Amino acid sequence: MANFTAADVKALRDRLGAGMMDSKNALVEADGDLEKAVEILRLKGAKSNAKRADRSTSEGLVAAKQNGNTTTLIELACETDFVAKGDKFINLSQVVLDAAVAAGATTVDEALAASTGDKTVAQAIDEESAIIGEKVELRRLAVVTGDDFAVYLHKTSKDLPPQVGVVVGYTGSDGDTARSIAQHIAFADPQYLAREDVPADAVEKEREIVTEISRNEGKPEAALPKIVEGRLGAFFKQVALLEQDYAKDNKVQVKKVVADAGLTITGFVRFKVGA
Repeated sequence: MANFTAADVKALRDRLGAGMMDSKNALVEADGDLEKAVEILRLKGAKSNAKRADRSTSEGLVAAKQNGNTTTLIELACETDFVAKGDKFINLSQVVLDAAVAAGATTVDEALAASTGDKTVAQAIDEESAIIGEKVELRRLAVVTGDDFAVYLHKTSKDLPPQVGVVVGYTGSDGDTARSIAQHIAFADPQYLAREDVPADAVEKEREIVTEISRNEGKPEAALPKIVEGRLGAFFKQVALLEQDYAKDNKVQVKKVVADAGLTITGFVRFKVGA
């Protein structure tokens, strides 16, 4: 019979977060060798991770961290809200974020290759995934550059960690208005900063659609250019932040709110878990 004690089982559980029977069986298989038992559990976890690879991850959290003139926003995803609100998952998100920021990562691949202790972020995620028992993935990462930042992390449920995250880079001194703009972005979900930033092919596609719609409605051909331009204005209001009606006062546009506050928005990013 393998030579180990209840204290050894507890030590293994504390170290990896594995279940009691899994820890006991690993010690039996390892003949009481704690380090070998750790390897056994990690190997079994890796095999389980491979089986989970095709599962969907629609839950999770967003987290942000500033470092000098940049702020990094991540989305760490899992399968269930039960795991998303657990301490292990929340702690893992901080490990991932800290490592990504320290490495200056600007893409998911760079973040996964970043070091955290004696392992990479990818390895840390795989190990925690094995312990948690769900697929876990770093789905998105973005870096915003600016002189200052407004960060807004919104909880869609009081029992869950933040699931909508916004980072706004700006110049100016009105931090309250900048934060209000971040809240607006969380609500309105603009895709671009200004109408000039909307890709020309997207504008042309929209022009074709609204032209066809207008013709089908029987609008006079001579009036089409003016009608189409009006409908394109509505399109820009949907996708461009500065063109949108301000969420707190829909009688004014965001660009006026920004100008009146003496702000210049230099960039923004918005993540919503699972979207």
